[in-house]
Amino acid sequence: MVQARFSSSPHYDDRPTDEISLIVVHGISLPPGKFGGDDVEDLFLGRLDTSNPELADLIGVRVSSHLFIRRSGEIIQFVDFDKRAWHAGESVFLGRSACNDFSIGVELEGTDTTEYENVQYLQLVSVCRTLISEYSILNVRGHCDISPGRKTDPGSTFEWHRLEEALGSGLLRCE
Repeated sequence: MVQARFSSSPHYDDRPTDEISLIVVHGISLPPGKFGGDDVEDLFLGRLDTSNPELADLIGVRVSSHLFIRRSGEIIQFVDFDKRAWHAGESVFLGRSACNDFSIGVELEGTDTTEYENVQYLQLVSVCRTLISEYSILNVRGHCDISPGRKTDPGSTFEWHRLEEALGSGLLRCE
Protein backbone atom coordinates (compact mmCIF):
# COMPACT_ATOMS: atom_id res chain seq x y z
CA MET A 1 0.00 0.00 0.00
CA VAL A 2 1.16 3.50 -0.69
CA GLN A 3 2.30 5.52 2.27
CA ALA A 4 -0.46 7.12 4.33
CA ARG A 5 -0.14 10.05 6.68
CA PHE A 6 -1.48 9.08 10.11
CA SER A 7 -3.74 11.52 11.96
CA SER A 8 -5.30 9.85 15.01
CA SER A 9 -9.07 10.16 15.37
CA PRO A 10 -10.67 9.90 18.80
CA HIS A 11 -13.75 8.31 17.17
CA TYR A 12 -13.03 4.60 17.39
CA ASP A 13 -13.07 1.74 19.86
CA ASP A 14 -12.06 -1.90 20.13
CA ARG A 15 -13.52 -4.42 17.73
CA PRO A 16 -15.60 -7.17 19.39
CA THR A 17 -13.70 -9.71 17.28
CA ASP A 18 -10.45 -9.91 15.34
CA GLU A 19 -12.32 -10.75 12.15
CA ILE A 20 -12.09 -8.22 9.32
CA SER A 21 -14.00 -9.45 6.28
CA LEU A 22 -15.32 -6.37 4.47
CA ILE A 23 -14.02 -3.15 2.92
CA VAL A 24 -16.64 -0.39 2.70
CA VAL A 25 -16.14 2.33 0.07
CA HIS A 26 -17.61 5.73 0.94
CA GLY A 27 -17.74 9.16 -0.66
CA ILE A 28 -17.54 12.40 1.33
CA SER A 29 -17.00 16.12 0.82
CA LEU A 30 -17.35 18.99 3.27
CA PRO A 31 -18.96 21.36 2.78
CA PRO A 32 -21.03 19.26 0.37
CA GLY A 33 -19.56 19.45 -3.13
CA LYS A 34 -16.41 21.28 -2.02
CA PHE A 35 -13.02 19.61 -2.28
CA GLY A 36 -9.52 20.18 -0.96
CA GLY A 37 -10.17 21.76 2.41
CA ASP A 38 -9.56 20.45 5.92
CA ASP A 39 -13.20 19.94 6.93
CA VAL A 40 -13.31 16.16 6.35
CA GLU A 41 -10.13 15.67 8.33
CA ASP A 42 -11.43 18.02 11.04
CA LEU A 43 -14.70 16.05 11.22
CA PHE A 44 -12.84 12.78 11.75
CA LEU A 45 -10.58 14.41 14.34
CA GLY A 46 -13.52 15.86 16.29
CA ARG A 47 -12.57 19.48 15.71
CA LEU A 48 -14.92 20.56 12.90
CA ASP A 49 -15.97 24.21 13.04
CA THR A 50 -19.73 23.92 12.70
CA SER A 51 -20.31 27.68 12.68
CA ASN A 52 -20.49 27.39 8.87
CA PRO A 53 -24.23 26.97 8.13
CA GLU A 54 -23.38 24.26 5.56
CA LEU A 55 -21.90 22.17 8.38
CA ALA A 56 -24.47 22.89 11.11
CA ASP A 57 -26.07 19.43 10.69
CA LEU A 58 -22.80 17.90 11.90
CA ILE A 59 -22.84 19.44 15.39
CA GLY A 60 -22.00 16.66 17.85
CA VAL A 61 -21.44 14.02 15.15
CA ARG A 62 -18.74 11.53 16.09
CA VAL A 63 -17.56 9.64 13.01
CA SER A 64 -14.31 8.44 11.53
CA SER A 65 -12.93 6.20 8.84
CA HIS A 66 -9.84 4.10 8.64
CA LEU A 67 -8.67 5.85 5.47
CA PHE A 68 -9.47 8.98 3.47
CA ILE A 69 -8.27 9.30 -0.13
CA ARG A 70 -8.21 12.91 -1.29
CA ARG A 71 -8.78 13.89 -4.92
CA SER A 72 -5.03 14.49 -5.16
CA GLY A 73 -4.39 10.85 -4.21
CA GLU A 74 -3.08 11.68 -0.74
CA ILE A 75 -4.07 9.01 1.79
CA ILE A 76 -4.74 9.86 5.42
CA GLN A 77 -5.22 7.09 7.98
CA PHE A 78 -7.30 8.01 11.03
CA VAL A 79 -7.78 4.67 12.79
CA ASP A 80 -5.59 1.56 13.04
CA PHE A 81 -7.07 -1.32 11.06
CA ASP A 82 -7.34 -3.53 14.14
CA LYS A 83 -9.66 -0.95 15.76
CA ARG A 84 -13.32 -0.22 14.94
CA ALA A 85 -13.73 3.10 13.12
CA TRP A 86 -17.19 4.66 13.22
CA HIS A 87 -17.91 4.90 9.49
CA ALA A 88 -20.84 2.67 8.55
CA GLY A 89 -23.52 3.53 11.10
CA GLU A 90 -26.67 1.42 10.97
CA SER A 91 -25.73 -1.27 8.47
CA VAL A 92 -26.18 -4.91 7.46
CA PHE A 93 -24.09 -7.16 5.22
CA LEU A 94 -24.93 -10.80 4.45
CA GLY A 95 -27.36 -10.84 7.37
CA ARG A 96 -24.86 -9.41 9.86
CA SER A 97 -25.62 -6.04 11.42
CA ALA A 98 -23.13 -3.49 12.78
CA CYS A 99 -20.69 -3.60 9.86
CA ASN A 100 -18.21 -1.40 11.73
CA ASP A 101 -17.46 -4.50 13.83
CA PHE A 102 -15.91 -6.40 10.91
CA SER A 103 -15.10 -3.83 8.21
CA ILE A 104 -12.50 -1.31 7.14
CA GLY A 105 -13.88 2.03 5.93
CA VAL A 106 -12.26 3.86 3.03
CA GLU A 107 -13.57 7.35 2.27
CA LEU A 108 -13.02 8.91 -1.15
CA GLU A 109 -13.19 12.68 -1.42
CA GLY A 110 -16.14 13.18 -3.74
CA THR A 111 -19.89 13.22 -4.13
CA ASP A 112 -22.52 10.87 -5.50
CA THR A 113 -22.70 12.91 -8.69
CA THR A 114 -19.08 13.96 -9.30
CA GLU A 115 -16.68 11.63 -11.07
CA TYR A 116 -13.81 10.43 -8.92
CA GLU A 117 -10.23 11.12 -10.02
CA ASN A 118 -8.09 8.47 -11.73
CA VAL A 119 -5.47 8.75 -8.98
CA GLN A 120 -8.17 7.95 -6.39
CA TYR A 121 -8.99 4.70 -8.19
CA LEU A 122 -5.30 3.82 -8.39
CA GLN A 123 -4.86 4.46 -4.67
CA LEU A 124 -8.06 2.59 -3.81
CA VAL A 125 -6.93 -0.45 -5.81
CA SER A 126 -3.56 -0.37 -4.03
CA VAL A 127 -5.24 -0.07 -0.63
CA CYS A 128 -7.70 -2.89 -1.39
CA ARG A 129 -4.97 -5.21 -2.65
CA THR A 130 -2.96 -4.68 0.51
CA LEU A 131 -5.93 -5.12 2.84
CA ILE A 132 -7.24 -8.17 0.96
CA SER A 133 -3.81 -9.78 1.21
CA GLU A 134 -3.22 -8.84 4.85
CA TYR A 135 -6.67 -9.76 6.21
CA SER A 136 -7.97 -12.28 3.62
CA ILE A 137 -10.91 -9.97 2.92
CA LEU A 138 -13.39 -11.39 0.41
CA ASN A 139 -15.85 -8.52 0.08
CA VAL A 140 -15.65 -4.90 -1.10
CA ARG A 141 -18.92 -2.99 -1.10
CA GLY A 142 -20.26 0.54 -1.18
CA HIS A 143 -21.86 2.27 1.78
CA CYS A 144 -25.02 2.15 -0.33
CA ASP A 145 -24.91 -1.67 -0.29
CA ILE A 146 -24.76 -2.05 3.49
CA SER A 147 -27.12 0.85 4.32
CA PRO A 148 -29.63 0.85 1.44
CA GLY A 149 -32.28 3.54 1.62
CA ARG A 150 -30.15 5.45 4.12
CA LYS A 151 -26.90 5.97 2.19
CA THR A 152 -26.12 6.38 -1.52
CA ASP A 153 -22.34 6.74 -1.54
CA PRO A 154 -19.99 6.29 -3.27
CA GLY A 155 -22.70 7.18 -5.80
CA SER A 156 -23.71 6.51 -9.37
CA THR A 157 -20.51 7.93 -10.83
CA PHE A 158 -18.31 5.42 -9.01
CA GLU A 159 -16.79 3.07 -11.58
CA TRP A 160 -17.10 -0.35 -9.94
CA HIS A 161 -15.80 -2.03 -13.09
CA ARG A 162 -12.38 -0.52 -12.38
CA LEU A 163 -12.21 -2.37 -9.06
CA GLU A 164 -13.60 -5.55 -10.60
CA GLU A 165 -10.96 -5.49 -13.33
CA ALA A 166 -8.15 -4.88 -10.83
CA LEU A 167 -9.30 -7.14 -7.98
CA GLY A 168 -11.50 -9.75 -9.63
CA SER A 169 -15.23 -10.20 -9.97
CA GLY A 170 -17.72 -10.47 -7.15
CA LEU A 171 -18.03 -6.80 -6.30
CA LEU A 172 -21.54 -5.38 -6.00
CA ARG A 173 -22.74 -2.04 -7.30
CA CYS A 174 -25.46 0.22 -5.98
CA GLU A 175 -28.33 -0.04 -8.43
